[in-house]
This record gives sequence, structure tokens and C-alpha cells, in this order.
Amino acid sequence: MAGAVALHVGGDHAARFEGKAATRETPLVKWTIIGLALTFFAIFLLLPLLAVFVEAFRKGWETYLTALTDPDALSAVRLTLLAALISVPLNLVFGVAAAWAIAKFEFRGKHFLITLIDLPFSVSPVIAGLVFVLIFGAQGWLGPWLFDNDIKIIFAVPGIVLATVFVTFPFVARELIPLMQAQGKEEEEAAVVLGANGWQTFWYVTLPNIKWGLLYGVILTNARAVGEFGAVSVVSGHIRGQTNTLPLHVEILYNEYMFSAAFAVASLLAMLALVTLVIKNWIEYQAARSYRTTYGTSQQESAS
Repeated sequence: MAGAVALHVGGDHAARFEGKAATRETPLVKWTIIGLALTFFAIFLLLPLLAVFVEAFRKGWETYLTALTDPDALSAVRLTLLAALISVPLNLVFGVAAAWAIAKFEFRGKHFLITLIDLPFSVSPVIAGLVFVLIFGAQGWLGPWLFDNDIKIIFAVPGIVLATVFVTFPFVARELIPLMQAQGKEEEEAAVVLGANGWQTFWYVTLPNIKWGLLYGVILTNARAVGEFGAVSVVSGHIRGQTNTLPLHVEILYNEYMFSAAFAVASLLAMLALVTLVIKNWIEYQAARSYRTTYGTSQQESAS
């Protein structure tokens, strides 16, 4: 979303770029590039998406609804939503706090914190799952203590939540850090000078300025939490009706040659992805409109 706020600016730059003869392409080149992009989109994105829905409904609505109302499928839906409902708010709080600290303050270890935030981007989700097994598994570092206190993390819901939190926690912070750095800290400093405390400064100054970036980060976090496979697969144990999320349930159905049921459940994930895409575009539109309203008015006042 740092891109969403820059849509209007990007449009102005594109118009100036096209207006110069040295940087203006011929219609043949433009349509060739557009045609290649659309072909790639149709083959690698649109066609697989259509295939999911075609296979899901191949045997009719009754088979489709039966697959979705199966007890194991409903359990997978509940567990997926539970993991998302826990991980998204946690990452929201962490992301806002980390971005605020990094963008607004100077402190020792700042670059190390940024590196830690980027860690889930560089580590394979499967490796992350194995790390949790190493720490919390029966033979892991904390395994004996957890067993003695009747606490189960691996092959249970807590392990799935931990894995989901790990793979999703960079998204909110990574959306907000460049946005807050670009905005600077002059408004917060002015609020403090006028007598506002820390909470008032955040609530009335910082939060309104980052609300679209924050929403965008939450959308991305939720999408990753719902669709995560690798880390969750390692720590879940694949216990039917207990530790299977929607992606894991799709894998099990497909491996058991229940293709119609697998594609039916996969269609839920596809529909969720489409809804996420619609919300993402709406947020980008609202952010661009907010940018035009704010800075367009400022420019008109400056001109007058």
C-alpha cells in the first residue's frame, strides 16, 4: 500500500513520461506488451482459477454442498478462521508498535529490529515449522516440561496459531514503516508541543494518517493467515477434524482422489482470495482519493 497512496503521483509521472517524444512508444510496441501481459494473466492466473470452479461444480450443486458441509470441512473452516482471528490482531498491534518505533524514533538496535521483521520473508515456512517442533515438540527443548504440565502445543491448535503468527507478522509493519517514514514526525512533535500525551498523539494524529496503510496490511495478513500451508503443515499433525486447516484439508482430499471435494473446498479459498482482491482495490482507491483530496487542496491553497 505504500503504493496505494502513490497511485495519483504515479499517474502524473506516467502522463509526463508519455508526453515526451523520447520516451513515447509506438502503438505496436504498446499493444504487444499489453498482449503479452494479458496472455500471461490468462494462462497462469485466470485459467487455473476458472479450472478450480469448473472442477468444483463438475458433479453438481449437491456434491459441492456435501463437500462443504462435511464435518471435517467445517472443522477446517473453524480452525482456519480461529487462527486468523488470533494472528491478525496480534500482528496488527505488533506491526503498528514496530513501525511507530522505527519510523518515529532513533535507538540502538533499530536496524537489527528491521532485520528480525524481515526474517519470515527469508526463512522457508517449512523451516519455521521445524523450528517450532524443535522447541515445543515431545523431544524438543521445552518438550519434557510441557509434557509434565500437560500443555500441548505441537499437533494442536496453539502450534498452528504460533506458526501462523510467525509467517504473517511482517506484513503490517512492512506496509506502515515506509509510509510513516515518508510522513515524517513533524505532526507528532507539534501535537506534543501543544500538550497532547502519547495516546492522544497516536489516536488523533498518527492513526488517521496511516489508516489506509494499516487496513491494507491487515488484509494481506489475513490472506496469508488463511492460505498458509508450509509451516502449519509441519506443526499440525494432519489430524482430521482437529488440526487440519482449509489448505491441509484440500491436500488430504486430493491425495485420497476425492477430486470434486478437494476442488469444492479449494473454491472457498479462491473466493476468499477474490474478496481480498476487491477489498484491496477499494482500499487503494480510497487511499488515492484521500491523497488527492488532501494534497490537491493544499496545492490549490499554495497557488492562491
